[in-house]
Amino acid sequence: MQVDVKTLEAKSAGKIDLSDAIFGLEPRRDILHRMVVYQLAKRRSGTQMVKNRNEITGTGAKMFRQKGTGRARHGNQKVPQFRGGGKAFGARPRSHAIDLPKKVRALALRHALSAKVKSEELIILDSVSVKDAKTKQVLASFEKLGLSNALIIDGKEVDQNFAKASRNIVGVDVLPVQGINVYDILRRNKLVLTKAALEELEARFA
Repeated sequence: MQVDVKTLEAKSAGKIDLSDAIFGLEPRRDILHRMVVYQLAKRRSGTQMVKNRNEITGTGAKMFRQKGTGRARHGNQKVPQFRGGGKAFGARPRSHAIDLPKKVRALALRHALSAKVKSEELIILDSVSVKDAKTKQVLASFEKLGLSNALIIDGKEVDQNFAKASRNIVGVDVLPVQGINVYDILRRNKLVLTKAALEELEARFA
């Protein structure tokens, strides 16, 4: 399929062909869901921890005599039912990551790209290089392109001036093509790819 290519000034820069194997699939919600769950689970730190009975500092002496008090029998103040005692079956450090086949992860990325094409939320730019790292100038360009909430993907390296100018704009993420991922694509309203990013993606899925 052919799509229009624009410049940062929202002017026409010709047309380009998109691969149907990457951008022409019928999006499957189940695959996208599995990938988002995989990503969010993998990025969890898993450092939560509470102390169990063995880790509480305290005496092991019997609290009170066995009989005659009218109270339940207790022999240790570190048990979970007392304030300051150890937590029963508490959280321990662990990995929350789940397994997902590499082929499914690659397929999910293609489905995410295809979903943006189908919903007409994909914009192709000639390049995103700017002379000066001026946020005001980049904001003006975004207004011309109708971008307020977008993920912008450049080639192997992002233009440093453009990255500096756009990094403090709310609702806009800028990544090199190596960082493209399903979650960030779906969480932003628009997906912006440069011609360099397209070349890298087509080479990856070739």
